[in-house]
Amino acid sequence: MSSQDEQFPEAAAPEPAGASADEGMTWWYRWLCRIAGVLGGVSCAFAGLWNCVTINPLNIAAGVWMMLNAFVLFLCEAPFCCQFIEFANAASARADRLRAWQKAAFYCGMAVFPVMLSLTLTTLFGNAVAFATGVLYGLSALGKKGDAISYARIHQQQKQMDEEKLTGTLEGQA
Repeated sequence: MSSQDEQFPEAAAPEPAGASADEGMTWWYRWLCRIAGVLGGVSCAFAGLWNCVTINPLNIAAGVWMMLNAFVLFLCEAPFCCQFIEFANAASARADRLRAWQKAAFYCGMAVFPVMLSLTLTTLFGNAVAFATGVLYGLSALGKKGDAISYARIHQQQKQMDEEKLTGTLEGQA
C-alpha cells in the first residue's frame, strides 16, 4: 500500500458493482436528471390530485398511481424531501446503485401505466416530465458520442476496404 492509500483507505477500496452506473455521466447531466425527476414528481403529484377530482373510477386509479409515481420520484431523486420517512435514505442509495438503463425503463414504465389506465390530457401532461426523466436516463445509458476524428478514421478505413474489394473483383474478372 502506498502512503496515499494508507491516508485514504476508502480511495484504495475497490468500487462496488453498481458504483460504475454513473460512469460517463457528467456532473451537470446527473443534476439535470435529478432536477427533471423532482419536476416530474411535482407534475405527477399535481396532475394526480387533479385527476382524482372526478367520479370516473379509472381516472381516480390513474390519479392515485400518478401520486404514487410522484412519491417514488421524490424518494429516488430527492430523498431530502422525504426526510421524515425512515427508509428514504436506504431507498435512495439503492436507486443510485441502479444502472442508467434500469432507471430509464423503471421511470418510463411508471409514467406510461396511468396513461394506459385513463388517456386524458391530465394524465398525458402530468406524466410527460416523469417520462422525460426516463428518457434522459436512457440517453445517458447510450454513452458519449465519439469525436469527429475517430469517425473520420473509421470512414477512411471503410473506404479503403471498399476500394480493395472493388479492385480485387475487377482483377478477378480480367
